[in-house]
Amino acid sequence: MDNPNQPTEKKKLSLNVVSNKQHKGFGAGSIDLSQVACVMIDEGVAYIDVGAMHAKSKIEKGIRFSPDKSLVPNGRPAWIVWVAVDRNESGSYYAGATSCEMLIDSEARKGWKVLPDHVNRLDAALKRKYMLDNIGPDEKTALRKLLTEHNEEWWNNSPQELKDLLD
Repeated sequence: MDNPNQPTEKKKLSLNVVSNKQHKGFGAGSIDLSQVACVMIDEGVAYIDVGAMHAKSKIEKGIRFSPDKSLVPNGRPAWIVWVAVDRNESGSYYAGATSCEMLIDSEARKGWKVLPDHVNRLDAALKRKYMLDNIGPDEKTALRKLLTEHNEEWWNNSPQELKDLLD
């Protein structure tokens, strides 16, 4: 029997990355990332890097991140773009895409990113939103090239809103 005078232990909520729908435990089904791809844009080149889902992309490895931008004065800009894929009567398409800015100083092994922004933008991509406001024309061109080359049918099935954002 529980002692009413003792504080009860609460289970901590955490972000559970669940891609297997058979997961059964605390937080089961809280988030399903199986339909999200991680695209990195670095020095004008876009590429898929699954390690980004756990902050272990090629450019993030070995980097100590800070939320203080002033600590990375020589950082080069880079972005993670969360891309959600969905399916409708026309077939699969790019249903959400959100970009998150970072600064990377590989030599100093320092970086800047705002983790809550990355989490919020991942959530927005999962909710089928497009938020590509923080990337420039070169990055948009690189992202469009990657998305069309990765799967032209998905690109063709995607909403005009995405295509207009990447023009």
